[in-house]
Amino acid sequence: MAKNTNKTTENDGSVVDFLNSVADETKRSDSFKIVELIEQHTGLPAKMWGPAIVGFGSYHYVYESGREGDAPLFGFSPRANNISLYLSSGFSRREELLARFGRYTEAKACVYIRKLTDVDTEVLKTMAEESMMHIKEKYS
Repeated sequence: MAKNTNKTTENDGSVVDFLNSVADETKRSDSFKIVELIEQHTGLPAKMWGPAIVGFGSYHYVYESGREGDAPLFGFSPRANNISLYLSSGFSRREELLARFGRYTEAKACVYIRKLTDVDTEVLKTMAEESMMHIKEKYS
């Protein structure tokens, strides 16, 4: 089987140092708030994944193609134009929760927000939790 050749792997980088390097003050502050919300809600510590993703927990995946690797159960990254939230695309209440979430855009497994005040943080915590549960069930 193909082993993990991902560049985005868990590492010993400092989450605090990374977030402090975010130039945009709102994104930096929002990122620290997301870390606090998710750590308090899940009990999982924030860890760096690659040079620019903050992740919580981890799981090992094996695709039908044989490709396998490790990834965070939930993660986010403060990017130039938005904050990318990395969620499972398959948890059952995703659409229902997104309808109550606030202002966002999305791709398959990413939800993009401009700032934390645009969204409901209680819905964010629920989405993170349900996404993590879905991933654990799928890859256990």
